[in-house]
Amino acid sequence: MTVLTLKNVWKIYEGNVIGVEDLSLRVENGELFALLGPSGCGKSSTLRMIAGLEKISKGEIWFDDVLVNDLEPRERNVAMVFENYALYPYLSVYENIAFPLRLRGMSQAEIDRKVRWAAEFLGITDLLPMRVRGLSGGQMQAVGIGRAIVRQPAVLLMDEPISHLEARQRARMREELVELHAQLGTTTIYVTHDQVEAMAMADRIAVMNLGKLQQVGTPKEVYDRPHTKFVGGFIGEPPMNFAGCELINENGDFYVISPSFKIKLSPQAAEKLRFYQGDRQVQLGIRPENISVSMTPAEGYFPAKVYVTEPQGDRTLLSVLLDNNELFLIEVAPDFFAPPDETVYLKFNEPIHLFDQVEEVNLLY
Repeated sequence: MTVLTLKNVWKIYEGNVIGVEDLSLRVENGELFALLGPSGCGKSSTLRMIAGLEKISKGEIWFDDVLVNDLEPRERNVAMVFENYALYPYLSVYENIAFPLRLRGMSQAEIDRKVRWAAEFLGITDLLPMRVRGLSGGQMQAVGIGRAIVRQPAVLLMDEPISHLEARQRARMREELVELHAQLGTTTIYVTHDQVEAMAMADRIAVMNLGKLQQVGTPKEVYDRPHTKFVGGFIGEPPMNFAGCELINENGDFYVISPSFKIKLSPQAAEKLRFYQGDRQVQLGIRPENISVSMTPAEGYFPAKVYVTEPQGDRTLLSVLLDNNELFLIEVAPDFFAPPDETVYLKFNEPIHLFDQVEEVNLLY
């Protein structure tokens, strides 16, 4: 197992285009670590620099106490699993898995032992004589994983490995990959744009956007305590709601006000804001499950207009319009229904998040 450390790593492409900006990370021994973000955020560039497929522009990459900046990919003892399988379609499953071992000049007996170990580990022994071109997508992905783990790499890199599978297959493969990692214990970097995938699988997540690291933490930490507005909006399904408002102090109590509402913040939030000297125009953020809905006026509630009601089986999503024409999503009970333009009444429950307008950092964490 290997500790992977990135120190102030940059990737600058031709034309001074910044792909990754000043990225520092530490991935622990045996950790399943996800790089999460939208297309173009720098996660795949980071993975390719770790693998040695891209030269870093500045910074350092360490495997334990070995600086690998100038090592070729084959010298780093890493293995990659790709989205597009990268298999040889006219070779058998056995030969696809054996291919990297043959390149290393291993004996046939050692190759056979390792290939059969990987196949048995993945439950694909019966596929070994078959040609890859006749396999299903899930089977081909298993072969790709077999070819990666047969080398027993120091670091296993996975680049969107199941994004092309249909929803039911993806859910099953998530479980299988987590179990695979638990058994292997290999330090693993998992790149994905799917926040549900990252939340379900990873020990920790690094959220990236526009080449910059936004936050590192456990799935619970990045969900409960987003450091930036981007993280708050990107993590969670349905996403966090946002509303522009003003932060005011009245006799030591802090409120956020907008054309739609006036909300008193908790004493804990007020304490964190006591020495805040920034712009009083802020963005309130609140998750759909932290909003209560009443069909009648009640203390602490404010009115909103129903836009649409979306039954989803185990829950219903209610879309409402605030007075400022901001659209909010709310999780309500499965049997909830209200017609369009009906007035309902909302209450914001803790945790409430506040983000400044310039850096969009969370003022409460």
